[in-house]
Amino acid sequence: MDKYAILDIGTNSIKFFLFSIENGKSITIIDTNNISRLGEGLLKTGIISNAAMDRNIEALREFMKSAKEENVKEITAVGTMCLRTANNSDVFLKKAKDELGLVIKVIPGEEEARLSYLAVLSTIGNTDKDVVVFDTGGGSTEFIFGKGANLNNRISLNLGAVHPTEEFLLSDPVTNTELKKMQDYMMDFFNEKITERKADYLIGIGGTVTSMGAVMHKMVKYDPKIIQGSQMSLDEVKSQIELYQNKTIEERKQIPGLQPKRADVILAGAGIINTIMEIFKIDSFTISDRGLRHGLMFDKYLR
Repeated sequence: MDKYAILDIGTNSIKFFLFSIENGKSITIIDTNNISRLGEGLLKTGIISNAAMDRNIEALREFMKSAKEENVKEITAVGTMCLRTANNSDVFLKKAKDELGLVIKVIPGEEEARLSYLAVLSTIGNTDKDVVVFDTGGGSTEFIFGKGANLNNRISLNLGAVHPTEEFLLSDPVTNTELKKMQDYMMDFFNEKITERKADYLIGIGGTVTSMGAVMHKMVKYDPKIIQGSQMSLDEVKSQIELYQNKTIEERKQIPGLQPKRADVILAGAGIINTIMEIFKIDSFTISDRGLRHGLMFDKYLR
């Protein structure tokens, strides 16, 4: 039984997916993440800091140790928004290769979107309706527009949860004025960039939506089976925005279901989701626990 591992290195977190392939199907062995903040401060400096590099190299080292213990046949590592845009991403890529023997392939936003779309089709099954998948990460938000199994268009926008947090949410707890400024900014940004507005199915993927799903279910221990395919209403999104706004970052860390390392950026992430739902005039979306790593697995090993 051959085992494989995928590392998805994002702006806010590294996702580690270890699986086996048996009889044409994947079996998950480990699917976890480390919120290691590679893109911390990137907005202001344009570079990955030494501290962020060291932190992420250590996180990768731990994941590679797990992969070695499981005797994986192959490790595939991909980098997304942060490694696409940082002026010194080559330094981090060299560091990973020299210190860990890990070759990281930086993929374009369009490829990230294609893999994400492949991953989520299984969430809704066969359909001939208009599907819009969104993935709001630390540094960017991807949109994938499809009709059933056919991907029609994909866009990657340089707005994720980190930038608005650093730009607008300066008080702790956040003030009404700061929240409104952030939401106005998000509405202006997405309104201008999103021209296709038709969605029979709106599907959210990535750490922000799965974290909000875990909070909705008051999930002390994360259970992907409960998250996968569950529905979140616009009312729930708005009530979570209120919940996060009224708490300090330290208080947010105590919320059941919310990873403590996500406590500072979750409000901006929820704000993005609120904006997307209002733009598409949709009052609930489907949460998919599947992401880029699952799409990459499907593309590479099961197609």
